[in-house]
Amino acid sequence: MTVLKNLKQELGRFRLRLLAAAAFVLFCFGLLLARLIFLQVVQHESLSDRAESNRITVVPIVPNRGLIKDRNGIVLASNYSAYTLEITPSKVPDLETTIDALAQVIEVQPRDRRRFKRLMSENKNFESLPIRTKLSEAEVARFTAQRFRFPGVEIKARLFRSYPLGEVGAHLIGYIGRINQAEKKAMDEWEDEDIANYRGTEYIGKLGLEQSYERELHGITGFEQVETSAGGRAVRRLAHRPPTPGNTLMLSIDIRLQALVEELYKDRRGALVAIDPRNGEVLAFVSKPTFDPNLFVDGIDADSWRELNEDLDKPLLNRALRGTYPPGSTFKPFMAMAALDSGKRAPGTIVMDNLTYSFGGRTFGSPETDRPGPKDMRLAIVSSSNVYFYSLANEMGVDLIHDELEPFGFGRKTEIDVQGEVTGVLPSQAWKRRYFARNPANQKWFAGETISLGIGQGYNNFTMLQIATAVSTLSTGGQRFKPRLVREIEDVVRHEQRRVASDALPPLALKPEQVEVIRNAMYGVTIEGTSRAAFNGAGYRSGGKTGTAQAIGLRAGERYKDIKADERKRDHSLYIAFAPLEAPTIALAVIVENAGFGSTSAAPIARRVFDFMLMGQYPSEEDIALTQLGKTTAPVGQPRRIEQVPLPGQAPVAGAVAASGSLPAAASASAAVSAPAAPLPASAAKPAAPKPAASGARP
Repeated sequence: MTVLKNLKQELGRFRLRLLAAAAFVLFCFGLLLARLIFLQVVQHESLSDRAESNRITVVPIVPNRGLIKDRNGIVLASNYSAYTLEITPSKVPDLETTIDALAQVIEVQPRDRRRFKRLMSENKNFESLPIRTKLSEAEVARFTAQRFRFPGVEIKARLFRSYPLGEVGAHLIGYIGRINQAEKKAMDEWEDEDIANYRGTEYIGKLGLEQSYERELHGITGFEQVETSAGGRAVRRLAHRPPTPGNTLMLSIDIRLQALVEELYKDRRGALVAIDPRNGEVLAFVSKPTFDPNLFVDGIDADSWRELNEDLDKPLLNRALRGTYPPGSTFKPFMAMAALDSGKRAPGTIVMDNLTYSFGGRTFGSPETDRPGPKDMRLAIVSSSNVYFYSLANEMGVDLIHDELEPFGFGRKTEIDVQGEVTGVLPSQAWKRRYFARNPANQKWFAGETISLGIGQGYNNFTMLQIATAVSTLSTGGQRFKPRLVREIEDVVRHEQRRVASDALPPLALKPEQVEVIRNAMYGVTIEGTSRAAFNGAGYRSGGKTGTAQAIGLRAGERYKDIKADERKRDHSLYIAFAPLEAPTIALAVIVENAGFGSTSAAPIARRVFDFMLMGQYPSEEDIALTQLGKTTAPVGQPRRIEQVPLPGQAPVAGAVAASGSLPAAASASAAVSAPAAPLPASAAKPAAPKPAASGARP
């Protein structure tokens, strides 16, 4: 049976479908056109910038870090280039498997794995992190041949910091390390320009001058604009701005002197600070024991960190800057100066020294070596009379002592150009109220506490930097400077040198005739007093004062001989000095911890420092060995010329011979003292208040 279709109806239906399809196609084209207009017109500018940024990659170029040199141009911190094997964790599907496979090609030690995991915890996953550093050429070749096996792993050439002299001067130079999360958070507060300057930078100064002069040493980051293909491959370089190297620091430190003093200490603990009193330049800044800063450049391994951190000798503690000690009898010349300035005593006032001083039912004693008899101010300093200064402290009172000695720099920061200095303690009644604010019962100052202050014990606690600064001020009759470690800053691009002068402070109004009394008494210490043996035969005149300070306070009924069995409880050995007597060019303070009398350990080190600076002499090997053991006074053996003794890590000088006799001051450039100039972040720690000493300190 044949069905007849309604052609007209079918045709209408077809046309309707055709119109619907056409409308749909037109609608789709309309959407495409609208999207095209939106992208090409409305968002043209932003998308153009984005496309350009995808096409062009800006690569930061890290600048060479500035060098650090001593006053004679010897390099203390430099840079070298080496290859590193780096992994970007976000690009590696199975990290452990990849590292295991890498270990089959290049040696990867367990400490490398531990360091890599630590870096991963401190950084973002998309950052490239080193798994191995300082690759050899053979290792680079082996990895390059199998690079296709390791997506997300690449070899990069990086600059590494190097400290050629190792442990010498580590505390003052400091070190650099990878920027951690805490430092990144702190950097968020920087200005945008400063943050931009650290793009691509992974290292920052952590300690010492590396930290304090970070902005000078870092330089200015450069950049390179590179056109890349869709696959990320570099096609051509479009623009380039080279980085600006960091500036070079020229220090006031004589690193040969620094190395000598550190050698004289050997395994003993202590600190020495030597200053040029004419301009405040620091000549030596020693803290022993020390450490090798090269350990930190790559990221120190856990075993080395544990060894340093748990060492009872605390090699990471900068004793010159942060170690506080009772000054012992080295405080007596300043007490005498305060007595003269305040009018409490005249130079000729006689005090009968019967070796004991009684006050408030307590007896304050003198060392076994002291001799009884009448003593004026000069003899009291030369013989280191405790009784003389016990009575003087009682007459002056704690607040007058504080007010007279605080201008010398005791108990306050010197504002040296390196971070981390502590304040120390120069006590007063107001200080005690503040210190014991949470314990009102201990806030009152008792008159008996003043007695021990006169001999540098009690609550007195200072750094060697503070004491050396005070000696410098006294030696010049009141001229004061802020001590400085950096002498000049050299712009390596412009080849310009900028002098960094020590800031001159208002001089103390000391009377010259009173200063001369103290200086002559300190000279007497070196010719007839407690340091006469150490300075026997010196080719110059100097002033000094020995000190033997208690490391701990004695309990009731306890005697010195009872605590000497514990080496760390023995007295500290101290010495302060300046030379030449007529016109001082060097002033110093030195301490050897738990080494006993100041005349047997500290004074011999000071003698050799003066011989180095004023006579151009370096001790003989025999003399160094004896001094390290605390078994010598005046130098023994034939001294050597400074330039003939190699620095640590350097080859011996060919044809070196011993110096025959004393050398003139101008014989060595290393021995010359400059003419007057035309100056983990450590926070200032609050030192623990020591217990007032009941017994007398030794001279």
